[in-house]
Amino acid sequence: MTADDGGTSRAVRATGEDGAAHGAATGSGHGRPGETHGNHDNGHAEEGDPLALRLESLILGAERRYTPFQAARAAGVSMDLAARFWRAMGFADIGQAKALTEADVLALRRLAGLVEAGLLSEPMAVQVARSTGQTTARLADWQIDSFLEGLTEPQEGLSRAEITYPLVELLLPELEEFLIYVWRRQLAAATGRVAQVADDAEMVDRRLAVGFADLVGFTRLTRRLEEEELGELVEAFETTAADLVAAHGGRLIKTLGDEVLFAADDAGTAAEIGVRLIETLSHDDTMPELRVGIAFGTVTTRMGDVFGTTVNLASRLTSIAPKDAVLVDAAFAEELSRSGDAPTSEAEVPEEERAKYRFALQPMWQRPVRGLGMVEPWLLTRRA
Repeated sequence: MTADDGGTSRAVRATGEDGAAHGAATGSGHGRPGETHGNHDNGHAEEGDPLALRLESLILGAERRYTPFQAARAAGVSMDLAARFWRAMGFADIGQAKALTEADVLALRRLAGLVEAGLLSEPMAVQVARSTGQTTARLADWQIDSFLEGLTEPQEGLSRAEITYPLVELLLPELEEFLIYVWRRQLAAATGRVAQVADDAEMVDRRLAVGFADLVGFTRLTRRLEEEELGELVEAFETTAADLVAAHGGRLIKTLGDEVLFAADDAGTAAEIGVRLIETLSHDDTMPELRVGIAFGTVTTRMGDVFGTTVNLASRLTSIAPKDAVLVDAAFAEELSRSGDAPTSEAEVPEEERAKYRFALQPMWQRPVRGLGMVEPWLLTRRA
């Protein structure tokens, strides 16, 4: 998207009103999905791969009608604001190609309307666009790379490309409805967590348990395994971790290939997740050893991610944890003791009373941790 003065923006790649994959490949065979080359004054869509254009029209539910300038004008917003929104959503530059649809105009008008009504500030609206774009881009890439590709094996007399169109036509409404359902469920859960916060300040800076789980020796594995084997291992690890985190009441913040980051509202939940990860993966012969580090404290949450000293501490604990073990910080150990999930001191609890606790804590040697000073780690185990 380009303003009259030559400034650039990004075109929307959106599904329907929400703005998902634009995805029209060009006849040149170069460039990212969504990129177009050249500009035509005759009002027709840019030339490109006919199937790609048919798929785009099917997914978006509308034909190309607008240049970015025309779309901004139709939405009643300035080119500058339109450019900020489209850049935030992460769409490819298209200059002034006629590649946008009514859905793009409607999405832009809705975001701008929230700002005009005072429901969102302009920076917050841009943040909404960015977080939505980043999340749905990853989802769309996964669906194309894994799910859709797996269902479009070439058939006798038909190419994969020829199979794709009718398959997308069948799947699109079902996947769209499912996406809305999951989003509403996640929104309800997130809203419920906020509603339970007693202090308004805690809506942004909250006290949480934050944990990392890291595969040991992953760098060596990348040199030893074939790409397909490595991909299968990472997928199995991420799937197992995501399932365990969700099943036991935590939240998966993000996955980083050989590492996952999770959070929980209380130490007991995080302890269960950490120990379960070790128990589950240590019995899987295809998996390398695992290290888990968990810390408890104030965390800043932003766009679904978590930041702060507590997160950094959890990461450092992971790096120094023994193989197939969970290491926690002193604040986490204190919180676990306060909740009655583990005793403060094993020595002070009679042996016959220890069975009432779910976990055991063993103090480790204090050690300096880069950027955080002296740290007092505790080894967390499940009580037999």
